[in-house]
Amino acid sequence: MGGKDPVKHAGKYVPELAALIHEKNSDPTQFINLKGILLGNPVTSDVEDLLGQIDYAWSHAVISDETYRTIRESCDFNSNDTWSNDNCSEAVDQVWTNYDKIDIYSLYTSACIKDSTYAEVKTKKTVFKKNRFKTMPHIMGGFDPCLEDYVTRYYNRPDVQKALHVNDGHQLKNWSLCNMDVLHGWNWEQSKDSVLPIYKILIDLKLRIWVYSGDTDGRVPVLSTTYCLNSLSLPITRAWTPWYYQKQVAGWLQEFEGLSYATFRGAGHDVPSFKPSESLAFFRSFLRGESPSIKP
Repeated sequence: MGGKDPVKHAGKYVPELAALIHEKNSDPTQFINLKGILLGNPVTSDVEDLLGQIDYAWSHAVISDETYRTIRESCDFNSNDTWSNDNCSEAVDQVWTNYDKIDIYSLYTSACIKDSTYAEVKTKKTVFKKNRFKTMPHIMGGFDPCLEDYVTRYYNRPDVQKALHVNDGHQLKNWSLCNMDVLHGWNWEQSKDSVLPIYKILIDLKLRIWVYSGDTDGRVPVLSTTYCLNSLSLPITRAWTPWYYQKQVAGWLQEFEGLSYATFRGAGHDVPSFKPSESLAFFRSFLRGESPSIKP
């Protein structure tokens, strides 16, 4: 896929940073004792990520059989010319049109809508056009879909801005969750199409690599991550199995030679917002160098 993803996601810059740390560690004065990296719902490789998005949308009844069939028949996401195909472009646009009606980051939670008991927020929209993602600020998940609005209101209060020394309490700054000028600056061309080659380097270095995925996220769904990791062709050391928290299945786990992959059952894109206790237990296991509990 030609072009660059203008959004520099942590799924890309964390592996890049880990590789840079290793490179700079040849200088003892800059040595950082990096042991591992932990990545959640990470953007990893443009082609596999997009294929996973499309397949996930179809398998979760977001798009019709007809739209899915058109995409599979007319789109070649490995080609620079794929968006010149009108059938492909229009069908992919239909995916984002359908997602615009719900929260792509959390398929099964309510959206924060106008004229409800929740606060009014801006319309969400995700567009994939000409190899470029534009992702507007999304509504964070959990039990309250209006969390983003509460945070925005809080940081735009005069007393809060004064306490944070961002102004004198009178001339307010316009705080927002995402600075779109920074997040989607079209001049930012440093992002790689894929960081899978960096994964291979980090695996060879015996770095601990854990990847996890909330399984109700449509933006970077489990299928995208699965397709990316499968392309590495790593030997499996532990077959697909449930992992547990407080005797309940928290998700599913598969361990490869050099990498561990886990899902969080019923969690959207921002997994700790949906499953805070399970996330903490999972993070503790990572820090201890132990697998998540596979016993009820």
